[in-house]
Order: sequence, then structure tokens, then C-alpha cells
Amino acid sequence: MITIETPRLLLRRWRDDDLAPFAAINADPEVMRWIGDGSVRDEEQTRAAIATMEALWEAERFGLFAVEIRETGELAGFTGLSVPHFLPAVMPAVEIGWRLGRSFWGRGIATEAAEAALRYGIADRGLARVISLVQVGNAASERVMVKLGMRPDRELVDPARGRLVRVYAITAEEYARRSGTAR
Repeated sequence: MITIETPRLLLRRWRDDDLAPFAAINADPEVMRWIGDGSVRDEEQTRAAIATMEALWEAERFGLFAVEIRETGELAGFTGLSVPHFLPAVMPAVEIGWRLGRSFWGRGIATEAAEAALRYGIADRGLARVISLVQVGNAASERVMVKLGMRPDRELVDPARGRLVRVYAITAEEYARRSGTAR
């Protein structure tokens, strides 16, 4: 089972006791504002989402980590890698994403967690390119993408939701240059 430690965080697989705190995150309209169509999710939808995230690990050998605050053991949300099947125009692709509870915003946690997940995808899973998708207007997530060294790639409309999406990307070579691991 894969776990990654950062100075403040533990990125790990999902546990049964993550359901209630993750359901609370998904029930917050401010958290969900830029996710899909902006709808909140109930506990049953959250349970299904966790099952889907865990199944992704088995199918792809990467997935979405639960993000735990090491000092307190609190679930902050998730970060990690997934395949964005919902947006065929970007396929084939692997996307890095994150979702944190509002009490964890503005503390650099999304960047710290996503940096670890990006390193895992490129260094440990050998991904040649990683993208990130953001609904236009979500400035906080765009700042994280820029901090990760990602660059704007293109804009398109999500056909299922009619929302304008900006695609950011980073290649393994760009990541290596940025992180000082280029040969």
C-alpha cells in the first residue's frame, strides 16, 4: 500500500473512517462551487466516490490519495492522479487534482500535497505528461497549478456541463528541469 509523507501531510489510501469527514467536505457548497456542475454530494454519493477512487488504484496503479494532516490525523481532503474520461477532448491523459475542506484553504496544503502526487506520478509511475483541469474563474486552483510548474495548454468547453475549462500541463522533462533532476 502506497503512502507518501511530506513535512505536514500523509498521503494514503482511503479508510472507512474517512467517509464522514469527506462527506462533510463534499456537502459544502463553497468547496463544490468549481467541481463539476457545482452540486454538493451526500453521504451515499461520497461513499460511491471513495469506492471509485479505490478501484482506480487497482486498475491504474495510481489514484487519488486521502490527504491527512500528520499532526492531528484530520482528513483534509484528497489529491492525486486520475484519468479524465469525462472530458474526451483531452484524452489520452492523466490529470492531477485536489479537493480540500474549507478549513484547510490558504495554508499551502493543496500545493504541498499535489507536489508530492505529481512527483509520484512522474518519478514512480513514469508518466510522460500530466495535465490539470480548472474551471475558468477558479483562481486558487490555477495558482496551485502554476506553483507546480504547469503551464496553460488550452481552453475548451466541458460538453457535459457547458463550463469553460482551462487545461494546464507539464511534461516529465519540464518537471525534471524544474525539480533539478534533469540529466
